[in-house]
Amino acid sequence: MTSSAKETLATKIAQSLADRIITGAIRPNTPLRQDHIAKEFGASHVPVREAFRHLEAQGLAVSEPQRGMRVTSFDVEDLHEVAAMRASLEVLALRHAVPNMTPAVLDAAEWATHAGDASREVREWEDANRRFHRLILEPCEMPRLLSAIDTLHTASARFLFAAWRTEWEAPTNHEHRAILAALRRGETDRACLILSKHVGRTTRRDLQKNGL
Repeated sequence: MTSSAKETLATKIAQSLADRIITGAIRPNTPLRQDHIAKEFGASHVPVREAFRHLEAQGLAVSEPQRGMRVTSFDVEDLHEVAAMRASLEVLALRHAVPNMTPAVLDAAEWATHAGDASREVREWEDANRRFHRLILEPCEMPRLLSAIDTLHTASARFLFAAWRTEWEAPTNHEHRAILAALRRGETDRACLILSKHVGRTTRRDLQKNGL
C-alpha cells in the first residue's frame, strides 16, 4: 500500500470514528481497540495508528500509558473553555474576514441559516450551523486560525449531540440573521459583539437544558 493510500484509509477511519464519537455512538472513556478497528476496516495497524493521531489532534481521543487509546470525556468546565475560546477566535477571524467579505458569501451564509431553520434532526442543524460560521469566517484567509476554530467546532458538536440526545427542536437562529444584517450594513463591531455573545450563550443553554 502506498503512503497516499495509507493516508486516505487513515483519514476514512478517523472520520468514521470521529462521527461516532461526536454523535455519542461511541461514549466518553470508551477504549479504542486497535485490533478491533483494524479488523472492521480491513486495515493494518499503520493507518489505524495514524487515525488515532488525527483523533488526538481533534481532542476526541487520548493515549494513556499501559492502557492504550480511549475516547476523551467532557463536562461543563470543558464547555465553558470551548465557548470562551470560540468567542475569542471567531471574533478575531471575523474581523480579518470583513475586508474580503462579498455579497455572495453573505447570501450563502443566509441560505445556511435557512437550512438550519428547516432542519429535521440535530445532525442537519449542526451541519448548517457549522457551514454558516465557516462561510463568514473563511474570508479571513488565515488557515491556522480556521483549523483551530474547526477543532473547537468539533468539541462544540459533542456537547450539542449530548444535549439534544433525547429530543430535538430546530431553533430559529435570530442571531445569525442579526450578524448578517450588521455585516451587510458594514457594522463590524456590532457583528463581532453579536457573534461573541451568540457562541457563548448558545452552548451553555443547550448543555444546561438537559442537565449535563
